Amino acid sequence: MKEGPDIALIGSLIGDPARANMLTALMGGRALTPTELAAHAGITLQTASSHLSKLEAGGLLSQRKQGRHRYYQLAEDEVGLMLENLMGFAAGRGMNRHRPGPKDPALRKARVCYNHLAGDYGVRMFESLIAAKQIEVAGDDLALTDAGQIRIEALGINYASLKKSRRPICRTCLDWSERRSHLAGSLGEALLTLFIDKGWAKRETNSRAIRFTDSGEKAFSDLFPQ
Repeated sequence: MKEGPDIALIGSLIGDPARANMLTALMGGRALTPTELAAHAGITLQTASSHLSKLEAGGLLSQRKQGRHRYYQLAEDEVGLMLENLMGFAAGRGMNRHRPGPKDPALRKARVCYNHLAGDYGVRMFESLIAAKQIEVAGDDLALTDAGQIRIEALGINYASLKKSRRPICRTCLDWSERRSHLAGSLGEALLTLFIDKGWAKRETNSRAIRFTDSGEKAFSDLFPQ
């Protein structure tokens, strides 16, 4: 490619198995140290540092320092959306790196996609909001309706704060396991935060899986009926 966006560069950054493992680990939304990322990738710390430098230079990761420690995270929402879409593309063509394990059903039910809810529950929530006419879809564009604004305010989400964000309030993200869209954007993040803050759900240790409590399951079903 002589001109235009350099997709070959992005492809080479993501295409390395060790770097792909580190990027996938960061899809959980948590910032991780080089040592933690090296463990996820199954490589030495020295090798991981080299990979992390390349990912940061390529605009896929950012780092922050806290005391003597460095933490890495995905550079922005768009990186997470791109990775989730690639996962969906690969899964749809049977390109899986391992046989489904015990944790796969939990990941397919509900998981973190960078900062919002994904999996069956993420798709259910999104489609329920559309069916209730609280989110309006026009092609690839989404808009929170007046009814939607009233609904989220009633849940305790500050709509004015969402509007101040540089990110879109609502945006779609293709779900790799469901092959349908779930809700991303600042509203998607706010809803996942709400579920966790209310004690309806919590993150599984060392996993992207989200586990809903019995009361959380009922509250979720009441809020977002199928």
